[in-house]
Amino acid sequence: MAKSHSTVLAHHFDSIEQQREASSLGMWIFLVTEIMFFGGLFTGYVVYRTIYPGVFAEGSHHLDITLGGINTVVLITSSLTMALAVRSAQMSNRKSLVIFLILTILLGLTFLGIKLVEYGHKFRDHLVPGFGFSYPGPEAGHVELFFVFYFFMTGLHALHMVAGVGVLTILLILAGRGLFSAEYYTPVELAGLYWHFVDIIWIFLFPLLYLIGLHLKGS
Repeated sequence: MAKSHSTVLAHHFDSIEQQREASSLGMWIFLVTEIMFFGGLFTGYVVYRTIYPGVFAEGSHHLDITLGGINTVVLITSSLTMALAVRSAQMSNRKSLVIFLILTILLGLTFLGIKLVEYGHKFRDHLVPGFGFSYPGPEAGHVELFFVFYFFMTGLHALHMVAGVGVLTILLILAGRGLFSAEYYTPVELAGLYWHFVDIIWIFLFPLLYLIGLHLKGS
């Protein structure tokens, strides 16, 4: 049975609606800071990509487009299941909410597992920046710079995914206890906003990192 308003309403709010508006504002402010953060990374990447287009394309050839493409499909699918989870909460459908949260978590874990496989390939091929980095040719330093951006940007994205999976796991437990209903679903809605944001970041990362060298391949 869903919890009553008095159970979920924080003492410093007058109503559930006021609490929801304040929570939404806080989430949007947080997402704006995240956009600024990732925007700085994207800007830095584009600057160096413009300076060293051929070398960055060469580094991109060492990324696995198939695994990256699979991960893109996985994340897009997870956005759908997350949207359905929010809709289930709005409809007070606890069973569907639990199912879609589980599916979203599993898809998130699938993404992270594939990403770990990719990282393992880079360790095996000595393409991880640092003392173990090894690349033939005079442009090794600039190829290493490409992989600095690759690991930093995808690593931070993966950390956001880990945080998202953690939040969804907590929501799953609360959903199982019947906390959410058509009258109170703000945490699910805000988690959905965060999840979609993280997915969108990947939608930009995939072409920038994996597909930039396609037009130069074989040249």
